[in-house]
Amino acid sequence: MKKLLALTLLLLCVCNSAALAQTSTSSTANKTGTKQGTKRGPIFRATKEQINQAQAILKDRGFYAGEQIGKLDDATREGLRKYQHAEGLKVTGTLNKITLEKMNIALTEKQRAM
Repeated sequence: MKKLLALTLLLLCVCNSAALAQTSTSSTANKTGTKQGTKRGPIFRATKEQINQAQAILKDRGFYAGEQIGKLDDATREGLRKYQHAEGLKVTGTLNKITLEKMNIALTEKQRAM
């Protein structure tokens, strides 16, 4: 009788530890995989033409001394930070929707929808 009780208890412990191992493995897989329920919206990106226009405006205002190359290089980002600070905007160093609107640069249809 004692052997049967010990065997049953041992079997119960083995099954329980196997179930716990499976649960921890599946929860780890969920943590390392994609986040569920937190979907990120579309990313706002300025076009090359918009960057060119912004560089021209920054150059006219004395915030940028580089060439109009249509790329957000470090000098352009620094000029944007100075412009955003001077205009009382959130300083991000990026050409976001608010900064483009403040510069009177036309937005694309897709950008307006964001």
